[in-house]
Amino acid sequence: MQRPRVFIDGDQGTTGLQILQRLAAYRDLQIVTLPAEHRKDRQRRAAAINECDYAILCLPDTAAREAVAAIYNPAVRVIDASSAHRTESDWIYGFAEMDDQQAARIAKAKQVSNPGCYPTGAIGLLRPLLRAGLLAADFPAVIHAVSGYSGKGRAGIEEYEGEQAAPAPALQVYGLGLAHKHVPEIQLHSGLSERPFFVPAYGAFRQGIVLSIGVHRRFIGEGAQTGQLHECLAQHYRGSRYVEVMPMAEARVLGHLDPRQLNGTDRLRLAVFDHPDSGQVLLTAVFDNLGKGAAGAAVQNLELMIAGS
Repeated sequence: MQRPRVFIDGDQGTTGLQILQRLAAYRDLQIVTLPAEHRKDRQRRAAAINECDYAILCLPDTAAREAVAAIYNPAVRVIDASSAHRTESDWIYGFAEMDDQQAARIAKAKQVSNPGCYPTGAIGLLRPLLRAGLLAADFPAVIHAVSGYSGKGRAGIEEYEGEQAAPAPALQVYGLGLAHKHVPEIQLHSGLSERPFFVPAYGAFRQGIVLSIGVHRRFIGEGAQTGQLHECLAQHYRGSRYVEVMPMAEARVLGHLDPRQLNGTDRLRLAVFDHPDSGQVLLTAVFDNLGKGAAGAAVQNLELMIAGS
């Protein structure tokens, strides 16, 4: 039996390099990349993508759309790690744990859009609670997140590790125009009917994310207790290989969250912190922006697609 051919288009970017390194251990796959002198050659790229079984696109949005448009071989299956197709109805969203049928949808899909790093945490927290009615669809979500600078790609790594790294700030909040490209993705796949606030930041550490969403008691479903938010998440992800929910007792004695805690893994750790007297709840997610937030999710989706073929 011939080994499946997997073409990585954009293997020299931060996500592409991570995927290439991970797949190097898969002896049952043929990994295909283009040499440096051919990476911008449209004809060679089109030939490579049409000769593969699975294409993983680690490209800017415009280049990803061009790569998809160049596909004429109906047997080619695609995982797009850019944000170009994450809200397209004819693409399957590659967050396998978002509901109990999503992994099966990914397994049979021709086109899978890999989730964004920040949306992985936000959707992972919000979607189960919205579907259970513990939060209303018009919940006014305000999402704060801090990522390691590798989330900015090569530019971020150069800014903090290159020759001009000394003046780089310890923390920089961005997206102040409130038009970050992840907002439509978060709104659509979480099930929010109202546009969420999203306030991202980069910290002076290479990788890792901590994301948080505050909830006041009045926004929790009528008659529900704050502890039910934790129980809902725990039930939703029970038995999951990659997503875990911190026990409430553990959360109540935790003094801080380290965004780097799960670096080098493909795990997503969710937690619920509460203040019983006020009824306020803090929902949090910690994960590696290059793991479950990018390359890890792409490899997980590839494994599902190969198993479903």
